[in-house]
Amino acid sequence: MIIASQKKKENIAEYLLYMWQIEDLIRAYGLDIDRIQQQIIDPYDISPEQKKAMREWYESLIDMMHAEGVEQKGHLQLNKNVLIDLTDLHLRLLKSTREPFYGAAFFKTLPYIVELRAKAGDEKAGELETCFNALYGVLLLRLQKKEIKPDTLKAIQQISSFLSLLAEKYKQDKAGELKLENE
Repeated sequence: MIIASQKKKENIAEYLLYMWQIEDLIRAYGLDIDRIQQQIIDPYDISPEQKKAMREWYESLIDMMHAEGVEQKGHLQLNKNVLIDLTDLHLRLLKSTREPFYGAAFFKTLPYIVELRAKAGDEKAGELETCFNALYGVLLLRLQKKEIKPDTLKAIQQISSFLSLLAEKYKQDKAGELKLENE
């Protein structure tokens, strides 16, 4: 909860990946708040008030997962909304003549996105979601200590660099510092 709000302020891309990880963590504990309390919250060396707030945060996420039918897979609407906001900004940046570096970074990343989408089969996702899926997939592979092929690492480096740039532009936009024409 504290980590999530900090990441949301500092790096929206890291925030989204973190929240996807939280969704999976909640699923791994069977959406059982008591197990989450025991295994995740209780070990923290924080005040009882902070533990209570943390429990309430997890409970609210569990409630949303039930209400939105994403108990087994998928993402909460609040996380989808972040992706929608990022996509909106992404499209504005691509249209902007003031952001040629962003456009160049995207077009350098695009071949990897196309390749990943081709491998995805029927599970078609947007360009940015494809990037986040790739990063999240590699994160899971690393957690499982599985080998990651050099070609995959090369793609992930480019995707990560591109999403870092987008996250920085998002932060600038939220601070009112991003000036695109026609705005």
